[in-house]
Amino acid sequence: MSQVAEVPSGLADAASYDGLALRALTKHFGSFYAVRELDLDVPRGSFFALLGPSGCGKTTTLRMVAGLETPSSGSIVLAGSDITYAKPYQRPVNTVFQNYALFPHLDIFENVAFGLRRRKKKNVDDEVRAMLDLVELGTQARKKPAQLSGGQQQRVALARALINRPEVLLLDEPLGALDLKLRRSMQIEIKRIQVEVGLTFIHVTHDQEEAMTMADTVAVMNAGVIEQMGAPAELYENPRSTFVANFLGQSNLIEGTVKSRAADLVTVGMHGIDVSIAADRAHANGDRGWIGIRPEKVLIGEEGEALDAPGNTIPGGVVTDVSFNGVSTQYLVQMPWGQELQVFSQNTGRVRIFRVGDKVELSWRPEYAFLLDASQDATAGAQRMDADG
Repeated sequence: MSQVAEVPSGLADAASYDGLALRALTKHFGSFYAVRELDLDVPRGSFFALLGPSGCGKTTTLRMVAGLETPSSGSIVLAGSDITYAKPYQRPVNTVFQNYALFPHLDIFENVAFGLRRRKKKNVDDEVRAMLDLVELGTQARKKPAQLSGGQQQRVALARALINRPEVLLLDEPLGALDLKLRRSMQIEIKRIQVEVGLTFIHVTHDQEEAMTMADTVAVMNAGVIEQMGAPAELYENPRSTFVANFLGQSNLIEGTVKSRAADLVTVGMHGIDVSIAADRAHANGDRGWIGIRPEKVLIGEEGEALDAPGNTIPGGVVTDVSFNGVSTQYLVQMPWGQELQVFSQNTGRVRIFRVGDKVELSWRPEYAFLLDASQDATAGAQRMDADG
């Protein structure tokens, strides 16, 4: 007899929800659990990203939604219909893969028309022309895939999937084969197309910049579960675990001891210096934690200089490494307790570029810091891997 999983608070009633609802979705291969008890609502018409390192379960989740992998347990409900065990072709879902999977012998027009012709639809030519205009390939209609660039081929693959008007479009590392500059322009292009067609896009990627650029909501996955989910800015500014803090960008994590908790402020002792953290950014329950601060939120100044960040000033730093990157300079600064902190300083010209060996002070505003539980591994998520998972 099948058991109905208890739905956590905040989740919709799957049967009446118009988006995609995953409930207690689990996939294991023998004793290895790729996805564990995943509960997730993807709102209709949203751009949703599953982000995580190799082996975190994001691609397995996508394949279960596509019908290419059968769940070990749990359910997949799309627009009120249970599709957990439906065949791939029975689902209102299309997938765009990294390798495009275009038909090399057909021209662009016929690649895009393929699905409609198979279903014997009328007005195929008009629909195909409209779709090619949407992806800005109207003038390339009679070329073969091999005559197009990688970015153009990716847009053909998008057009071919979108013309079927799927309830959900799945994007599996779609930009992985493109070079950096083209990838960035395609990120903006795919987001524009999603807004224009208004369909639900679920994008799987290991690239945190890609997820944050394109998605309305990002779910950070790790070891088969979701670590944290929310708007990109919310995840970046207020991470709730060391994994999220390190995987989304970079973070300085410094040991501290909680001294006092007020309604809106937590005071933490940090190697002899008291620092303040906003209470809604303090996610440590005990009396010890990791004080987190993003490198670009740290100000660097001359020894004894009054820096514009009232509340947290840390003297006694020595510059150990300098990397000039054009728009910014990245420093490593060794603190009196032996730890090296990262500082990213904008090259506005207002502050001189420091040299290795210079004595400096660091400072940051309390509202930019966060506090994470001391039981978590400070290096979790720092080693990003680029393969699928």
